[in-house]
Amino acid sequence: MGRDDLINTTRAILARAGFDISSALNLRSVCFDVVGRKDKTLLIIKILSNVDAFSRENADEMKILAEALGASPILIGERSSSGQLEPGIVYSRFGIPIISNETLADHILEDVPPFIFAAPGGLYVRLDSDLLKMVREQRGVSLGTLAETAGVSRRTIQMYESGMGAMIDAAIRLEEFLGVPIISPVNPFEYKHDDKKKGHELTGDVRTDSIIFNRLLDIGFAVTPITRSPFEALTRNKQMVILTGLDSEDDKVIQKATIASEISRISGQHSVIIVEKSRGLDHIRTTAIVTKNEIKDMDDQSELTDLVIERSNQS
Repeated sequence: MGRDDLINTTRAILARAGFDISSALNLRSVCFDVVGRKDKTLLIIKILSNVDAFSRENADEMKILAEALGASPILIGERSSSGQLEPGIVYSRFGIPIISNETLADHILEDVPPFIFAAPGGLYVRLDSDLLKMVREQRGVSLGTLAETAGVSRRTIQMYESGMGAMIDAAIRLEEFLGVPIISPVNPFEYKHDDKKKGHELTGDVRTDSIIFNRLLDIGFAVTPITRSPFEALTRNKQMVILTGLDSEDDKVIQKATIASEISRISGQHSVIIVEKSRGLDHIRTTAIVTKNEIKDMDDQSELTDLVIERSNQS
């Protein structure tokens, strides 16, 4: 399946499941292809035929965006150098969960979550560690008995009870011996944020090569430069996150603003493009257009946030 077909399949699955989804970006230079939301679940999705093409740089930027927007990053693919991605298995690369479209469809359309995840050394399952420990103690089963049943060490059983994943065969033997469902599903949308953005976020007196970024810093914003997105930075204060684009060629401003509008709508944030000249436009769709001179004349961050809100609501 070609990459365009793969992206269209992903979007169709999400749409059938009731997600509000963006258009496909189809820009190979960006770190994601689709954004989708359903209720409180916001997904930032990269789609590749071969997941080995997914770079650490892409992963880092997806994490930065996910943390800033309260989203979950995920990679959809067909295969790796090891072969086809198997249904029902959650893989990972650089800390980003990876699943196939088949696994995605099973999870969100059929309510059949994956139960297996791949990690160094093989395939594993997650155990309900609290249930495992409770049942063992209630029945007076020793660590040694469970260890012998599962074919592992006593220490490994203790680690299972502390939340460590288990090899599939060992987990099945434990579940059959205890007679309770201790194997838990894996949620591919569950993402543990590691505050990646803190290492990239600029604040205070830090200087950059961008006059605009420096001005935003001067009036109290935190700025996170982004290089693999359809906008150049995330500008943040305590009230909001603004997807921030900088002036580009005339024929690309509308395209950039349209993409930013769609992403900001789905993510629940605002977007702005800071331009040299307004060209008679205050906004394009829900993306506010603000000139560099307007930014230079601002003394407080509230002046920009108020202007962005005002202009984005004119559409």
